[in-house]
Amino acid sequence: MAKLTGAEALADMLQGYGVTHFFFVPAILRRTFREMERRTRIQPVLTHGEKAAAYMADGYARSCGRPGVCGAQIVGALNLAAGLRDAWLAHSPVIAFTGGRDPKTKFRKAYQEVDDIPAFETVTKLNATIENVDRIPDMLRQAFRVAVSGTPGPVHLQFKGNEGQIDLDEAEMEPLVEETFARVPPFRPGPPKSEILAALEWLHRAEKPLIVAGGGVHASGGAPELIALAERLGIPVATSLNGKDSIPGTHPLSVGVVGSYSRESANRIALRADLVCFIGSETGGMTTDFWRVPAIGTPAVQIDINPEVLGRNYPLKAAVLGDAKVSLEHMLQYANAATAKRRQPWIAEVQNICREWHEKYRPMLESGAKPIRPERICHELTKHMPQNALVIADTGHGGMWMGGMYDLTNMNQSYIRSAGHLGWAFCAGLGAKCACPDRPVVVFTGDAGLWYHIGEIETAVRNRIRTVTVVNNNSSGNQSKRGFDQAYGGRQTETAHRLWTFNEVNFARLAEDMGAIGIRVEDPQELETALRQSFDADRPVVLDVVTDIEALAPLAVR
Repeated sequence: MAKLTGAEALADMLQGYGVTHFFFVPAILRRTFREMERRTRIQPVLTHGEKAAAYMADGYARSCGRPGVCGAQIVGALNLAAGLRDAWLAHSPVIAFTGGRDPKTKFRKAYQEVDDIPAFETVTKLNATIENVDRIPDMLRQAFRVAVSGTPGPVHLQFKGNEGQIDLDEAEMEPLVEETFARVPPFRPGPPKSEILAALEWLHRAEKPLIVAGGGVHASGGAPELIALAERLGIPVATSLNGKDSIPGTHPLSVGVVGSYSRESANRIALRADLVCFIGSETGGMTTDFWRVPAIGTPAVQIDINPEVLGRNYPLKAAVLGDAKVSLEHMLQYANAATAKRRQPWIAEVQNICREWHEKYRPMLESGAKPIRPERICHELTKHMPQNALVIADTGHGGMWMGGMYDLTNMNQSYIRSAGHLGWAFCAGLGAKCACPDRPVVVFTGDAGLWYHIGEIETAVRNRIRTVTVVNNNSSGNQSKRGFDQAYGGRQTETAHRLWTFNEVNFARLAEDMGAIGIRVEDPQELETALRQSFDADRPVVLDVVTDIEALAPLAVR
């Protein structure tokens, strides 16, 4: 074995695992950055906040399936841990590096001395310390192994020294890389034949079945097999927000996103189904509108790579343990296409429900009103989105509008959404573009979301990260309006109004001041031109769309 510094070993191994970007706030692993510049093509991306760095690494990981890497020194570690929460909720393989206490100076009031390990415990699959330089190779291998295996998730490694100065130390080390664990999924466990046949027996028998495709279908790349099975058996497909790109919204069997941030047609169909088949879904509160859509007790089948989630929320008629793509491949081998005939009346009913939804919302989707309706933005994005675009949606109203009103039109488009943190999308979009430089990356957020990390516009400009950020700008966080109306009995005070409204700001002008392209749209007729101009731009774009503060996203149908 060669004698290497920790920095040399880290740089070589990160390169070997296919890492292309490192998102960070100084100062962390300074010598490692020097070695990355000397020995690798890894690009360091300096951000203006630790949460932003974690969100960028998260967007990177979710868009390409390779772990995203972020870091911060000990004083910023808690902020980085807060940023990992979305990755944890979304099962995203993010690896976080932080500085940590030196055993020689513990409990002596050393500079920045805080024990950060407990803060990472609830948002990581592995939370470990490295106090000897010769442990760097095996611990980094373990970090990648844990991050991508089974149900993916974040990992935290704390390096000795407030800035991780352990990377200056030397030891005889072999920077061995396990390429199997460089991306999701490293293994594709197949289910027993008996489980496949049991699940199919219930699907064959059902008159009104519904498939609910979750994020596991996205992670496994199982969308083609999902669609093939649905077509063979004549079963409509709803998705969770995480599984939205499992089937184009234009497919005749697609019914939309189900649950809380949903499309009305999907919930209506889920409530009428006589069997629901969850694939790669944890059947959580958002996907099921807190276990009301479908109602607990509805006959259910579930397919998942994690045995802990099988039957956790819905009693199951059949459970299949395995990778979503492989399980679907096996189901296709034994699926009886002849049973689809009996479901023709169900498909006709489903398609009628979907047509009713389109007719109900057509006036809003095509509205010429000023201020602009958010539905119209979603409609224009559906029509004009590039064929290979990667769409990133924020939570709150951003998730509701895009979950319910936006459709992917082909299998080359992708969709990723915040798992619950407002402000995540803009930063995640920058990370996604770093991972997928040849794809258009389009972010949908609101002014409330953009305010969280608006300084990262400068990061995008400095690093030439060309995303298009569409801002639903109604000078408010008006998702909160209903809650304050209820709290104040329908008549809010001036003080209450200030709790969810903001000053009017021209984000296009702010973007221009930071070196990006800013485009402001106040007339819906200008949206198509503005979008085309944005997609063709050679710099980051902030598309500031002035919208109606009274426009509230539809609540879930239950």
